[in-house]
Amino acid sequence: MNSVLIYQDATKLAQLIRTKEVSPVEVMQAHLDRIEALNPKVNAIVTVAQDALKEAKAAEAVVLSGAELGPLHGVPFTVKDSIDTAGVLTQRGSPIFKGRVPGADATSVARMKRAGGILLAKTNLPEFSYWIESDNLLSGASNNPWDLTRTPGGSSGGESAAIAAGMSPIGLGTDLAISVRGPAAQTGITSMKATHGRVPMTGIWPRAPRRFWHVGPMARSVRDIALAFSQLAGPDGKDAFSTSTVQYDAGIGRMPFGPLRIGWMVGPGFGPIDPEVAATVKAAAKALQDMGIFVEQVGIPALERDFALDVFNKLHVMEMKPAFAAVTAGRRQDELYKMAKTMLSLPDTSMQDYIEAEQAAERLRDGYADYFSRYDALITHVLPIPAHKHGVDSFVIDGQTVDATYLQGATVPLNVTGLPGVAMRFGTSKEGLPINVQIVGKWQAESTILHVASLLEAVSSVRDLRPSL
Repeated sequence: MNSVLIYQDATKLAQLIRTKEVSPVEVMQAHLDRIEALNPKVNAIVTVAQDALKEAKAAEAVVLSGAELGPLHGVPFTVKDSIDTAGVLTQRGSPIFKGRVPGADATSVARMKRAGGILLAKTNLPEFSYWIESDNLLSGASNNPWDLTRTPGGSSGGESAAIAAGMSPIGLGTDLAISVRGPAAQTGITSMKATHGRVPMTGIWPRAPRRFWHVGPMARSVRDIALAFSQLAGPDGKDAFSTSTVQYDAGIGRMPFGPLRIGWMVGPGFGPIDPEVAATVKAAAKALQDMGIFVEQVGIPALERDFALDVFNKLHVMEMKPAFAAVTAGRRQDELYKMAKTMLSLPDTSMQDYIEAEQAAERLRDGYADYFSRYDALITHVLPIPAHKHGVDSFVIDGQTVDATYLQGATVPLNVTGLPGVAMRFGTSKEGLPINVQIVGKWQAESTILHVASLLEAVSSVRDLRPSL
C-alpha cells in the first residue's frame, strides 16, 4: 500500500481518506517511511514535524466521527524552510537563524492547515532563499531525484525534490525570480506563481521588500495546484500587497468568454534556449492547436527592448541588499555562505539606473497588457536547459556562453510584472531529464492558465514518469 500512496496526488489522497479507503495515519506513515529511506540520498527534508503522526491520528478520529472534512483533510504537506511554522524549526538556510522556532504559522501554512492538511516536514533551500541551487551551511545541498549529481533548483529546490521523490504529495515554496517554477522544471513537477499579492506573504522572510516575492503551491498535478490555490488566495489584512478579493474555486475552469487565443514564444527577449527545450514548447503549442484552439507564434516587443533580467537585477539589488545587510550586521564571516557574501559585495544601483529600471518595468507591464488584450495565455519555456550539475557558474546554451543568472530569463519577467504562471512537465531530454513549459496569463487570470495546463496535462505522454531511486 505504501508504494501506491506515496505517488498519489493530494486530491486523490484526500478522496481516499474521505471515503475511508485509507486512513490519514497510513498516508502519513507511508511518507515518513519514504523520507527515512530516501532523504539521506536526496537531502530535501531538513526537519520532520514531531507531531505529524499525532496530528494524523487526530485527523483519523475526525473522519470516523462523521464530521465535515476540509478539502485536504488528513493530507501531509511540506513547507520550504523560509516559511514560518508554529513550533517547528524555521532556519532560513542560515546559521544566523539556527534553532529559530516561530510562535505562529505563516498565513499560507495556516490556510493549508485550515483546509485539513497536516504539516509533515520543512524542506531545504539556499541561504536566505536566494539562489538557483538549494545549498547552505546548515543542511548542505539538495540533490535532484532524477540524477543525484544534478541540482533540483532553487530556491524551492528541497520542496521540488521532496515531491518528485515521493516524500511529499504537496507543499509550499516561495518565488522571487524563478523559485517555484524553476525547481518544478528541474524535477518535473507542477507549480504556480500566482498574480502578485493573490497569496499573502505574511510570516515569510524578508518582510520587506515584498514587491517581487510570491508564495505558491508545488505538487504533482494541475488539479492539486488548483485545489491548493483555492485555499491560499485572498487577503489576510496583514500583507498590504494582498488586496484582491477575486474568488477562485478548485474547479478548473477559465475566465474568458468565447474561444481561447493562445500565443507561444521562446524568444527573443528571454536569452538563449536549448533546442530540445524550444522543441518542447513548440510541441505544447501544437498539442493545443490539435484540440482546435487558436494558437500562433508571437513576439512581445517590450521584452526585446528591455531585458527583464537586467531590469530585475537593478531593482532588487537596491531593495534586497539593505535586508541582507541588516540581518548579517555584526555576524562572523563563517556564518555567511555564498549568496549573502555575494549580495553584500555587489555595487549599489545608482539612482539614475534605478529610475530607468523602474521605467523599464512599467514598459514591460504595458507590453504584456498589450499582448493580453489580444490573447488569453502565453506558452513559453521555464528554463532554457534541463536540470544542470551542481555548482555550475556558466553555461553554453545554443552556442552562447551565459552566466547562471540567465536561467531566470523566462521566469523573471513575471516577477517584474506580477503576472501569474504555471510550470508543468511536457517533455523529456535526451538524457532522460524533465522539461517543463510555462503557461502565463493576464493578471488574476489563474483560472485560465490552470485550465490550459489541465488540457496539456491530459495529453502529455510524460505525466506518469517517476525517478528511479
